[in-house]
Amino acid sequence: MSRYRFALGPKWIVSHLFVLAMIVTMALLCNWQVNRLHEKRERNDQITARAAEPVAEISSIIGVGERDGSDAVRFRRARAAGHYLTDEEVIAGSPSLDGAPGSWVLTPLRTDDGATVVVNRGWIPNGGGLEAVPEAYRAPSGPVSIVGLVQPSQTEGNFGPSDPGVKDEPSLGRLARIDVGRLDDQVPGDLLPVYLELQSQDPAVAAGDPSLPVAPALDEGPHLSYAFQWAAFIVGTLVFYPLILRRRAREIEREALMAELDEPDPADEPAPGDPRLDPVTGT
Repeated sequence: MSRYRFALGPKWIVSHLFVLAMIVTMALLCNWQVNRLHEKRERNDQITARAAEPVAEISSIIGVGERDGSDAVRFRRARAAGHYLTDEEVIAGSPSLDGAPGSWVLTPLRTDDGATVVVNRGWIPNGGGLEAVPEAYRAPSGPVSIVGLVQPSQTEGNFGPSDPGVKDEPSLGRLARIDVGRLDDQVPGDLLPVYLELQSQDPAVAAGDPSLPVAPALDEGPHLSYAFQWAAFIVGTLVFYPLILRRRAREIEREALMAELDEPDPADEPAPGDPRLDPVTGT
């Protein structure tokens, strides 16, 4: 153990603490990736299970004010028939498609049974200059029947853009996200607390209409490979750092041995009268 006494020096203690902090950080990152993988798998199972359920009328699976129940019907396929409220259309978010910037087109749909649900009709190009839905992408004015994927309203996080309140801006043409609650502030009547991602429509979606939202992908993402990478970094650190200490210990022993070899041996010093000494100077 004495050969590693150098490792108790101040600079080495700092090094140990740094390596320990790195190992803890990598372990936390590895665990985070594993948790994200489990979340992805649970999400995929949820999508698969709910896609197998029969298509239901949207107003039969959730009602106005049932925001807490939105997660229970997420990814359900729902049907709605009625008329689009074309005067209440807005654009929202800033999604990209094939690298091009754009916006979602949100159109409230007043159903035949009196409910109103927001429909995400799809993506349109928007380099930042649009503040409302262009005329070319307006919804049809006649009766429609649609099938869409139920999604909960998006909420504002700690970061990112926010929308002005209804008192500051009563009617917005552009929202920062698909915020059903904010849209409810400016649309006549009460909106259902979810929105539908359009999958099919009768009359059919035309070539010049917004591009339909892409169905959620059933992939696990890179989380498993990232977890393995962080685990490999931890193992590598636990292996190589002791090797570094061992190498330094050997260097110190080698330096001490060389110093001993370079130091003159007192037994080799000539004594007075030794014939090797200069008779004049005595050295």
